Amino acid sequence: MNFNPSHYFVEEVVKGVDESDLHRTWIKVVATRNARERSTRLENMCWRIWHLARKKKQLELEGIQRISARRKEQEQVRREATEDLADDLSEGEKGDTLAELVPVEAAKKKFQRNFSDLTVWSDDNNEKKLYIVLISVHGLVRGENMELGRDSDTGGQVKYVVELARAMSMMPGVYRVDLFTRQVSSPDVDWSYGEPTEMLCSGSNDGEGMGESAGAYIVRIPCGPRDKYLKKEALWPYLQEFVDGALAHILNMSKALGEQVGNGRPVLPYVIHGHYADAGDVAALLSGALNVPMVLTGHSLGRNKLEQLLKQGRMSKEEIDSTYKIMRRIEGEELALDASELVITSTRQEIDEQWGLYDGFDVKLEKVLRARARRGVSCHGRFMPRMVVIPPGMDFSNVVVHEDIDGDGDSKDDIVGLEGASPKSMPPIWAEVMRFLTNPHKPMILALSRPDPKKNITTLVKAFGECPPLRELANLTLIMGNRDDIDDMSAGNASVLTTVLKLIDKYDLYGSVAFPKHHNQADVPEIYRLAAKMKGVFINPALVEPFGLTLIEAAAHGLPIVATKNGGPVDITTALSNGLLVDPHDQNAIAQALLKLVADKNLWQECRRNGLRNIHLYSWPEHCRTYLTRVAGCRLRNPRWLKDTPADAGADEEEFLEDSMDAQDLSLRLSIDGEKSSLNTNDPLSSDPQDQVQKIMNKINQSSALPPSMSSVADGHGQHLEQVPTPAPAPAPVRHRRGLLPRRRPC
Repeated sequence: MNFNPSHYFVEEVVKGVDESDLHRTWIKVVATRNARERSTRLENMCWRIWHLARKKKQLELEGIQRISARRKEQEQVRREATEDLADDLSEGEKGDTLAELVPVEAAKKKFQRNFSDLTVWSDDNNEKKLYIVLISVHGLVRGENMELGRDSDTGGQVKYVVELARAMSMMPGVYRVDLFTRQVSSPDVDWSYGEPTEMLCSGSNDGEGMGESAGAYIVRIPCGPRDKYLKKEALWPYLQEFVDGALAHILNMSKALGEQVGNGRPVLPYVIHGHYADAGDVAALLSGALNVPMVLTGHSLGRNKLEQLLKQGRMSKEEIDSTYKIMRRIEGEELALDASELVITSTRQEIDEQWGLYDGFDVKLEKVLRARARRGVSCHGRFMPRMVVIPPGMDFSNVVVHEDIDGDGDSKDDIVGLEGASPKSMPPIWAEVMRFLTNPHKPMILALSRPDPKKNITTLVKAFGECPPLRELANLTLIMGNRDDIDDMSAGNASVLTTVLKLIDKYDLYGSVAFPKHHNQADVPEIYRLAAKMKGVFINPALVEPFGLTLIEAAAHGLPIVATKNGGPVDITTALSNGLLVDPHDQNAIAQALLKLVADKNLWQECRRNGLRNIHLYSWPEHCRTYLTRVAGCRLRNPRWLKDTPADAGADEEEFLEDSMDAQDLSLRLSIDGEKSSLNTNDPLSSDPQDQVQKIMNKINQSSALPPSMSSVADGHGQHLEQVPTPAPAPAPVRHRRGLLPRRRPC
């Protein structure tokens, strides 16, 4: 190539020039005595400055244009996909889709429309023998005397999954429910958390035909250091170990259930249900390996939490990720969302405002896909899980409501004072609470939550302390978990408790605020009863509350409620009509709402009656019936899942693992149109189901012995094979982000 001075000057000289170079050139120019040479150097220097500035601006502009073009392209692709899918909708479908955006006046009609193509789960399914797997990895999980509030990981989710397992095992057609959690053998926690198995209940009430494995069980899987209790943020590196242990247990249990109720044919889980991001990550891998549908419940979502923390402005994004491992959590939620057939939420707000933040879900597009699926029109390979609102249930067996409070009787007649009180005259927790109070007969404002910053307890104390009329009329009781020494608590919890104590001192609330150090799970109903007898109010002032199970418990005991307007309490107060919603950041609004309910006895009685009248909407049998109906509906959408239990008509004897697992690879094979795979016709599995299970176990053992780069089960990055509709005899390999996950079949 011929030498080009201009090209050389622009590409080489200008690129090598920076501000320090220009300064040295200027010094040389000033020192030049020859006027002509000085002018020439100044001219060259001006050209160099101009080219340098032009080059920098050009690079900046190109970068901005690239980012803008990429965003426009992504938005255009999404818009075109939505428009293309919407083009084929009939007028009736469009109307139905739009109607779902508008609140329906009659809840019954909406229920009938949603379930028009489903059969509600009933006692007719009693012949089925279903095996259901629930997964909740973190926290301390046990069936009795749950240590709720012990730390941020042992809260409402633990109670929810335990009660769900119990209630599900009592449903007709459900034979066994396993709740998987992490085994903890640390000296810092009770020995019971190290037990491999714990029985929750023996199963259905009828007891007929129940085998030795029937019922609900907590199964604790070892993962991570055995002698150390880890917070959920530290569990991510050990989830693959949890998957291996859970998979081995499921295969062994499937074999045992097959001998009991499957006529020798192993019984795989009917559904695998992950709770929270870590369990969703685990459930996604198990679902792909076993070819069973997956259900997800987020409980609390990472993207929403990230937004809330950034709004507070106390931590940078890097600090948030370092503290909460938030990006890894979001990745797990995206993975679980992509693998799920069904996502169960507590409220509609969770779908629209929280799941709508994720790449794997779009509210508008999901409605279009649902309409096309009802019509039987191709969705062009697009898939989104079904979002279903099923409010959590509640166990009403321990609820005792005294109707005499409806009258005008004085509460002083119902409560014995501390002086001269007999130990048998009141539950111990009542005395523990009232010892803090100068006048324990005032109406009680009750808050029950762990001392977590997002529970917003400090704002509640400020609202109480700065409202003299409220202080005059009522006492404040704060049940903030269990503690021995504040210094031994986590930094966040210790900070909240310290702030509460300082505020009590600042506003001189001694004698008006109770904050007992200890309580057990059996004391909680008694605390609600005490607040109801005192004609008090329950408050949940959390910044964001995914559901608010304590609001249901309070309503069941006859307490009116004041709750945050962010999250699940909106749906609860709408359904029960028993309280007021407030802005959790507005302490004046909190004080006025509490004062209104405490001072207006007619309003208090009306809220109490409404809550007791409507509380049946949140029962566990109703929750489980809707749950099983929805799971059965999602299984009907895929022909591979039609033969799901030993009692299903038309189930072929030779078909157990042939369509779902291969001895050479645990990954799922699906054709694009959803039909059964025709692979392995030249290499059929053994007709003995026990041999099939043994082959799979051998495969797991071999995989765990391989290097990390070669073991798909051990590290979750294996290659994934699936059938494509071509005449080629071998399947086309498709790499997935974390392995063991099937490519989504179209609707």
